[in-house]
Amino acid sequence: MADAAAIASIISAAGTLVLAGATFAAVRSANTAARTAERSLMAGLRPLLIPSRTTDPPMKVLWSDSHFIRLDGSQAYAVIAGDVIYLALAVRNAGTGMAVLHAWQGSRADFDNQARPDPDQFRRLNIDLFIPPGEPGFWESAYRDPAEPAFKEAAEAITNRQAMFIDVLYGDQEGGQRAITRFVMVPAGDENWYTQTGRTWNIDRPDPR
Repeated sequence: MADAAAIASIISAAGTLVLAGATFAAVRSANTAARTAERSLMAGLRPLLIPSRTTDPPMKVLWSDSHFIRLDGSQAYAVIAGDVIYLALAVRNAGTGMAVLHAWQGSRADFDNQARPDPDQFRRLNIDLFIPPGEPGFWESAYRDPAEPAFKEAAEAITNRQAMFIDVLYGDQEGGQRAITRFVMVPAGDENWYTQTGRTWNIDRPDPR
């Protein structure tokens, strides 16, 4: 009887071990499937800003003081008007999710500087700017304090027809997957400006490079 009891105990333990192994495998498989589904969902919400195309339709850009322009595809706008510097970029959302624009910073172009900008130093946008996936749109803002060093630097770059950086902070419609795209405003002729992409940095996930 002792041998039978021992055998039964061993069989029961083996069965429990097999069941535990099957449960662990099932849970692990479920977790893997959940992570895959989450990654797919996040990828479907992810925006990516790039310059718009020259063939994209013109955009009407309006500032809070009623200043407005028509901005053609692939172009930028930089104008000194008294105590205000108006800035705008024609952009396109090449991602699969809605782009929600949050903040920005501007500077004279320094192509040797490849360090990721600090989002805490950015200027918060005063209006909501959304760009649907696969669609063109625009970014716009302004300097309004002539005593500010950034105003003086931008005014000098515009007057001397020098390239400028505009770093735009944006994310998805849930407030996550933030990224910074550096746009380069390149002078063209005596008045026009064109938009190019310099770099893109991810804030909430690893960089692609």
